[in-house]
Amino acid sequence: MGQEIDGPTAVRQDVARYSLRSSLLVPASAERAFAVFTGALTDWWVPEYTWSGPAELVELGVEPHVGGMLYEIGPHGFRADWGRVLTWDPPRRLVFVWQIGPDRVPVPDPARASEVEVLFLPEGPEWTRVEVEHRHFDRHGAAAEGYREALTAGWHELLTRYLSCVLHPHDS
Repeated sequence: MGQEIDGPTAVRQDVARYSLRSSLLVPASAERAFAVFTGALTDWWVPEYTWSGPAELVELGVEPHVGGMLYEIGPHGFRADWGRVLTWDPPRRLVFVWQIGPDRVPVPDPARASEVEVLFLPEGPEWTRVEVEHRHFDRHGAAAEGYREALTAGWHELLTRYLSCVLHPHDS
């Protein structure tokens, strides 16, 4: 039922009604894979996927602790928080609440937001399997399945860009 793309570092995806699992193998230690995922969001996140947009986006970031926010900074220093860290366990695991609704409106109540878990699983000293599970789409209400479908393509693009950033950190 999942989608598979050829190549050792290609993004693989499996979907269920209210969850999406994506994984890829990156040529980096777990420490580096975690650091790029959490510390270089501005370099690999698709700017069109932000409220500020490509012309106005200044920064994307993660406050590195439980309770920390995932945020963007846009024009004139405007800050929009779009997630909250539930688990911060470098370089192994990150869990955060995805507080963006299907209509791209902020979801202030975490109980009505989906959740993302990212695992960084070492496969030798030079390789790490990065597994991303975006789950609990049912919390987004009637648009849940459509939102999961849209984010299936969205996560594929994000993780492809993430891999490129791991491979070529200064080209992003």
